[in-house]
Amino acid sequence: MSHSELDSTYLGAFIILLLATCSFSLITFLSSKISKKLANCNTERLKVGFYECGPTTVKQPNKINIHYFFYGILFILFDVEVIFMYPWAVDFRLLGLFGLIEMLLFVAILLIGFAYAWQKGVFKWQSIR
Repeated sequence: MSHSELDSTYLGAFIILLLATCSFSLITFLSSKISKKLANCNTERLKVGFYECGPTTVKQPNKINIHYFFYGILFILFDVEVIFMYPWAVDFRLLGLFGLIEMLLFVAILLIGFAYAWQKGVFKWQSIR
């Protein structure tokens, strides 16, 4: 394949990419202009009403206990651990002893993190009052 044939091969792809980019830009520009022309510009009614629907709040909303967030973070941590362990379990025989040692090290690091969270009292539930 000569240099000129290679250039002509990519020329068609370049033209398609250029047309797609131009048409996307044109459609985006026209839709923003048309929506501004057709939109209702009367904002006075919105200024005097409530921002959210429903009745007005009469008391302070409930506080969410911080322990829910700790449990959520720990769930995500151990969920990601399972995601990393699944491919290892599928290819366990191909990885051999080296793969086993790597996974044992990975699980040991996670268990150290779990023990640290336990030692810091993340799993002790105390109410906020």
